[in-house]
Amino acid sequence: MEGGSTGSGGSDSSHSGSGGAQQRELERMAEVLVTGEQLRLHEEKVIKDRRHHLKTYPNCFVAKELIDWLIEHKEASDRETAIKLMQKLADRGIIHHVCDEHKEFKDVKLFYRFRKDDGTFPLDNEVKAFMRGQRLYEKLMSPENTLLQPREEEGVKYERTFMASEFLDWLVQEGEATTRKEAEQLCHRLMEYGIIQHVSNKHPFVDSNLLYQFRMNFRRRRRLMELLNEKSPSQETHDSPFCLRKQSHDNRKSTSFMSVSPSKEIKIVSAVRRSSMSSCGSSGYFSSSPTLSSSPPVLCNPKSVLKRPVTSEELLTPGAPYARKTFTIVGDAVGWGFVVRGSKPCHIQAVDPSGPAAAAGMKVCQFVVSVNGLNVLHVDYRTVSNLILTGPRTIVMEVMEELEC
Repeated sequence: MEGGSTGSGGSDSSHSGSGGAQQRELERMAEVLVTGEQLRLHEEKVIKDRRHHLKTYPNCFVAKELIDWLIEHKEASDRETAIKLMQKLADRGIIHHVCDEHKEFKDVKLFYRFRKDDGTFPLDNEVKAFMRGQRLYEKLMSPENTLLQPREEEGVKYERTFMASEFLDWLVQEGEATTRKEAEQLCHRLMEYGIIQHVSNKHPFVDSNLLYQFRMNFRRRRRLMELLNEKSPSQETHDSPFCLRKQSHDNRKSTSFMSVSPSKEIKIVSAVRRSSMSSCGSSGYFSSSPTLSSSPPVLCNPKSVLKRPVTSEELLTPGAPYARKTFTIVGDAVGWGFVVRGSKPCHIQAVDPSGPAAAAGMKVCQFVVSVNGLNVLHVDYRTVSNLILTGPRTIVMEVMEELEC
């Protein structure tokens, strides 16, 4: 977690008893989520489609192979430790056995999958708040944003601070809230779940000139071994296969990573990504991170819903049996509620029936033509993801859907 201050007094100084324990549990949950996501987005092909008894299991990994990989990359000292690390992810609902027949992570040739790769990631209020905070943090860390600055309060200098009143203005301006009151309510939730804090923990969130910080640096380099530590890490650790690195410009094999949530700073993803991030991949329901909806997610098949491949040229052919539609989708507190997959063109893979996208009329199998006026017929879903996640809360999407015969 970020201390951020050159003065004394840590973030735990005002917490005691059950309140402090609850805060520490929220911090641990956040660290597990971020660490698990960094593993999920790793470049090497640990995760891919696999077959067993004539059945294909998309986007999964073999437990035994992953343990070998963790030891090889010095993320675990031995097999027993590797099992404990993966069990931590299983206990938090981040990974699961593909058929949900094994609750314990076992060092055998069983298939497991990240729940974000099949739309079954469990949601609760804590996770929703965390994902929303993560999204805001990524937008604030973009190169063109200057809201986070070193500032002083009561004679003490703090790093990466934002002024409450300016932050509320920004939330409304960015479309993250429709009114200042709604923006303030969002900040109260972020404080309640330990996402942001007053720099010296002396005040609740107030629309004022008081200074606040994000408690967590979502981009901090993490090692899987940190999951077994009792205390939340407070410092950057040395290089790890899960570290977020700058892009390499040489011709050697790249080990670069995407941030947990795509940001404008990351324009290139080098190396060949695994199946779940390929042209048929998905990050899940669009929200604070690309994997939330406004209600518990619909269980969706990670395989494409399309009956056959369709090209952009086919969609644009005069007389082709496709109709254009335009939707204006206003995200709710946690997102927009749909899944996009594919490449050139992308398509709608799933729609949360209780989410904003469904209310606007979005349906599965529609092809994405444009996002906020920008044509996306010739890009992959990662570019579309970036446009949506770093744009305003209200998005205008043009789609094409096949006419019924």
